[in-house]
Amino acid sequence: MALASFGAPRYLSQFREMVQLGDGGSYTVDDKDLTSRLGPPRRRGSPFEKLHFDIAASLQQVLEESVVSLVRWLRKETGLDSLCMAGGVALNCVMNARVAREGGFSSLWIQPAAGDAGTALGAALQLANEKGSSARWRMPDVYLGPDYTDSDVEEFLKWTKVSYRKSEEVAHETASLLAADKIIGWFQGRMEFGPRALGARSILASPLSDTMQAKLNEIKDREDFRPVAPAILKEKAAEWFEGCSDSPFMLLVFDVKESKRERIPAVCHVDGTARVQTVTASQNPLYHALLQEFEKITQVPILINTSFNTRGNPIVCSPKDAVEAFFSSPLDALVIGSFIIEK
Repeated sequence: MALASFGAPRYLSQFREMVQLGDGGSYTVDDKDLTSRLGPPRRRGSPFEKLHFDIAASLQQVLEESVVSLVRWLRKETGLDSLCMAGGVALNCVMNARVAREGGFSSLWIQPAAGDAGTALGAALQLANEKGSSARWRMPDVYLGPDYTDSDVEEFLKWTKVSYRKSEEVAHETASLLAADKIIGWFQGRMEFGPRALGARSILASPLSDTMQAKLNEIKDREDFRPVAPAILKEKAAEWFEGCSDSPFMLLVFDVKESKRERIPAVCHVDGTARVQTVTASQNPLYHALLQEFEKITQVPILINTSFNTRGNPIVCSPKDAVEAFFSSPLDALVIGSFIIEK
């Protein structure tokens, strides 16, 4: 998805041969003989070349046009006005944005743990239904994982013998560090369910510097082409991103308004888009307050948000995970509950 923005769709005919849409919402995928169609595979660790950019761009376009066609068929077949999507492909934010624009449904909701892990949620709801539950359930946020009290955190910090301080104004102090271009590990409240860090187990940074994306990709040992995502106060989203009103799970991309691109270069992808997370006080009060404090200092209601983990490791879950990740990476500070650790 990210790689596609760097290429041109020169292999559309090959992918359109592979992906065939049938009648009644059916499709087939013929992925045999890829090397004869597209050339030899890239060796792990070797540099990306124009061939790879163009393959990604072509596949992304065929994915989008195929899914939009299926969604339009579904809209016509059902006559319904709201669409819910899940499955791993629903993590493709560029495709999701096109479905929202062109699919014909007035509202779109995407299950935030849209990959295989989300099957657990569906299984639980299905069992509840079979057992006779008539309850309807909404999913306003993803903060369903483990939580740790300040007492839990401080007990662990004392045991590790690290230097720390307790803050009475966590949002303000953290915003000041971020405004000074510090990169922060942010560990607060219940962990997120799903693959996206959404303000509970996040690495946060300022979007104002054009070098910050490269710094974060270096910290996480990720490819240079990978973009980083902006979190923004929901009430300010439409001022910075075209057509953005609600995107709580970071599953849609939007065009960054041209008048704003120079202000937030770190979160602008090469094609001028960004994968946005909107934040409300009801979903995550402390995270929302942090964005407000950062805006007071910088006049920008946006922070970079990426998952709090190092390469090859899952997103941190416990205080122990957070402290180990902090001291094994060049993060500047760790804000964990009411406590701040700086290097």
